[in-house]
Amino acid sequence: MTLTGSQYLTTSQDVTDEMVAQYRKQGFIKLPGVISKAEAAHYYDAALNVSNNMEIFNKGEKVFTQLVNVWREDPAMKELTLHPNLAGLAERLAGVALRIWHDHILIKQPHNEKATEFHQDQPYWPHNDAEGRHCLSAWVALCDVPVEKGCMTFIEGSHQYSGLRPQDLLNPKDLLTLCPDLNYYPRVTLPLKAGDCTFHNSWTAHMATPNFTDDPRVAHIIIYMDADTTFSGKPHPVTDPLKLEPGVLLDGEVFPEV
Repeated sequence: MTLTGSQYLTTSQDVTDEMVAQYRKQGFIKLPGVISKAEAAHYYDAALNVSNNMEIFNKGEKVFTQLVNVWREDPAMKELTLHPNLAGLAERLAGVALRIWHDHILIKQPHNEKATEFHQDQPYWPHNDAEGRHCLSAWVALCDVPVEKGCMTFIEGSHQYSGLRPQDLLNPKDLLTLCPDLNYYPRVTLPLKAGDCTFHNSWTAHMATPNFTDDPRVAHIIIYMDADTTFSGKPHPVTDPLKLEPGVLLDGEVFPEV
């Protein structure tokens, strides 16, 4: 899969039609080396620096540290969020023109023995649901993330269950009680090396294991939405300051096309 003369193991040219079909059937895919090892190390340091200087989004929660829309605040993380290789891969998988919805750094601190329980992303977002079918997240590992450090587990085919309410990230039974059929769907756990990435559909159920190691697990997530996505009017920290009217297109400098 490596391209001669390329620092990346996976570019959009490497993604075959079969891989696209796999992503769309399962709701997720793992892609190695979407950024270089050197880039991963650089952005790892940048992410930790941001975490020391930017307001934490989820104060009081113990599952992970979350910093939202860091690309609007930090030049280094802006480079990663707007990384052309990631954008090209996202559009190849989604098959439509995309915009940035938002990004966030997720840090699981050392010896944080709490899992991030199964949930879907889309129910949290103020998008009109029919326009959320192509939304997807790039979960980029900025360090090696073995199972014991907080890697991701996905439920195959769970993205077919749309229209559900937001789920409790602290409750291991919430989504599976809401949608009991998912108890019998295959689960796939995907450890990552630094620079690797998973893409998952915004309706795909996923969770992250605890971090039992001595080092923080640092990941950067870029969320892409269909370029035609409109605002539902639902409250959300990203859109609340913008005072948007329901039904307007989420566009402009806050939600740039990729």
